[in-house]
Amino acid sequence: MNKNKSVKILDKKSVFIDKTVKIGNNVTIYENNRIEGDTEIGDGTVIMPNCYIKNCKIGKGVTFNYSQAEDAIVGDNVSVGPFARLRPKADIHENAKIGNFVEIKNAVIGAGTKVSHLAYVGDATVGKNCNIGCGAIFVNYNGKAKNKTIVGDNCFIGSNCNLIAPVNIQSDSYICAGTTVTEDVKTDDFVIGRVRQEIKENRAHKYLKNKE
Repeated sequence: MNKNKSVKILDKKSVFIDKTVKIGNNVTIYENNRIEGDTEIGDGTVIMPNCYIKNCKIGKGVTFNYSQAEDAIVGDNVSVGPFARLRPKADIHENAKIGNFVEIKNAVIGAGTKVSHLAYVGDATVGKNCNIGCGAIFVNYNGKAKNKTIVGDNCFIGSNCNLIAPVNIQSDSYICAGTTVTEDVKTDDFVIGRVRQEIKENRAHKYLKNKE
């Protein structure tokens, strides 16, 4: 391990750091962490407990919390986790947020973009300052081949959206929650694709347990 004297390791007995790892100034590493391979950690970064990091370049001022990363790049001032997974070729740009139960694979996440929870982004390029809602899925595999999704800058992808690759969503567009996108979206488009809600009155009791 190549580290500076200002690195703070809270419990050396429970932390494993390879000799090949490079660590910057004022880095804090909590207990129960494993850091391997060709990994670099920038100044002022905090590695919270229970992380696994291998062959990653992690920038300055990053918070990495209860998460895993392998062959990934994390830019400055990024927040990762808890319980996130950065798979190979994940490239997270500065000031982005990768939240709880988010998986990123072979994808670029632009500066300031937030993928806050319960989402999968695979084989994609996402622009700057986008919001990727809870439960959004980048559907990259059709059973035979992987395909790519492109999302421009300043886009809003609502909760529980499916983006069926290959698809191109241009900048400054809005995808409503619950929409499945199968065609390209142009700048300033507002996209909604839901089945209209129907209400059947006085029928719920037929489907509820202990109700006649």
